[in-house]
Amino acid sequence: MNVMVLQLGRLRCLIVDDSPRFSDTARRLLEQQGITVVGTASNTADAVRSAAQLHPDVILVDVELGAESGFELAERLHNEAYRSAVILISTHAEQDLADWISGSPAVGFVSKSDLSSDAIRDLLRAGDGTEGERVAPVSGPRGR
Repeated sequence: MNVMVLQLGRLRCLIVDDSPRFSDTARRLLEQQGITVVGTASNTADAVRSAAQLHPDVILVDVELGAESGFELAERLHNEAYRSAVILISTHAEQDLADWISGSPAVGFVSKSDLSSDAIRDLLRAGDGTEGERVAPVSGPRGR
């Protein structure tokens, strides 16, 4: 993640969630808080296509995308070398997903109930600690 993007304050975000209601609510919330939501996707195929076309700075990925896995999508986005940071989101508690989160290439996790521009920016700043490393707060920062 480029530190300059964080300093300028206009992050470009893609939301990947199979709930249109949540995607709409998250879009409104984040845009009110200064994040530009460049698109939404409800499945893996649309998410990969949107990431390639839109080049977001950050991609919010629900861990449960209907029959698909947000963890698998995070891995795929990482393997396809998109420059976007991936943040996992869920209604499930972080401690219930800790092993999967720590094994993923995502920069971290935010509960859907705690989603905010500040939560996103905090994770991205933590991930800027070392070039090429990802850091996620699962019981504190961790190195990748």
